[in-house]
Amino acid sequence: MTPPASLRRAAPWAALALLLLLGPAQGHIAGSMGYATVSLHGGTVRYSLTLGPDALAAAGGEAGVRLAPRGDYNTLADLVARKVGISANGVRCEPVPGTVTPPTPDRANAVVIIDYACPGTPRELVLRDDLSDVLGNDYHTFVRVEALGSVRQYTLEGDRREARLAVAAPSGSPAPEVTAGSGVFAFFRLGIEHILTGVDHLLFVLALVLGGGGIGSLFAVITAFTVAHSITLAVAVLGGASPPSWIVEPVIALSIVYVTAENIFLRRTASWRWAVGFAFGLVHGFGFAGALLDLDLPPAALAGALVSFNLGVEAGQAAVITAFLPVLLWFRRAAWERRAVKALSGLVLVAGLAFLVDRVLVAANW
Repeated sequence: MTPPASLRRAAPWAALALLLLLGPAQGHIAGSMGYATVSLHGGTVRYSLTLGPDALAAAGGEAGVRLAPRGDYNTLADLVARKVGISANGVRCEPVPGTVTPPTPDRANAVVIIDYACPGTPRELVLRDDLSDVLGNDYHTFVRVEALGSVRQYTLEGDRREARLAVAAPSGSPAPEVTAGSGVFAFFRLGIEHILTGVDHLLFVLALVLGGGGIGSLFAVITAFTVAHSITLAVAVLGGASPPSWIVEPVIALSIVYVTAENIFLRRTASWRWAVGFAFGLVHGFGFAGALLDLDLPPAALAGALVSFNLGVEAGQAAVITAFLPVLLWFRRAAWERRAVKALSGLVLVAGLAFLVDRVLVAANW
């Protein structure tokens, strides 16, 4: 039995779409992000912003300099001061020259601290974040504010740039609600974005489920992968062991190569594929952790951010598997299943090798 003519015609276009999707050998193409804390000191509002590597790369291009540990980081502080505005009681607060703690070999992020001098004691603040104008439409800032005896977290981005919040309530009056979105949901969405735009993770999951077996085997494989990456994600984010990215990223690429090679050269792998998913899932969990570690979250915010982010990763993964499952089950009933699995695995293998070579060269600083 040969594949239907429609499938034969679609195959070259599917391969082309896969290659166009991959583009350069970059595994994580989610939007850049920052994590800000807002604190009050009399008439001064301190805005502390942590920017991860993706945001720093975009900021360096905007500032026209190469941001490096010995680079001109004053331009980064100026950029943030221009694009982040704070008003108190309806009057603009003036930023004073900020300071920047640049990245180090052990820490990939930079911390920008800017003090805004406000007239009088702030009762209501309006934060405006226009950083998406220069860092890209997919940039978003997670903001944490401690005021009125509570901690509030929310997100500012291209289509929601302002937040109005009370930092002092009139006597006997309840504190007004923050008008921006929930920080918990922001980390949930970040998890979804991270898995859906993490091409390497998606290719690994695709290669795993192509290995064969029925619904029970597929469930075991995905469960093993999910449990494993949840374990190491929690370990890394909560302060346990976290291997450096120059080790983790090449091993993630190697996991794609290994699993696709099994699909091509071994007849059946379903019986032990769950163990492979668990073993490499431990490594992928460290890769997921990078999205949160780059933000250098305060200890008080870690648990909530971790749970929300991981739930987002699982939701995105479940959506991808659910969408692919009907096609996979259709493959299982076809006489040409083995040839289709080999062909798809071959494409994924090429992508995995591209990731592997690129990441080894990056790790070697070539």
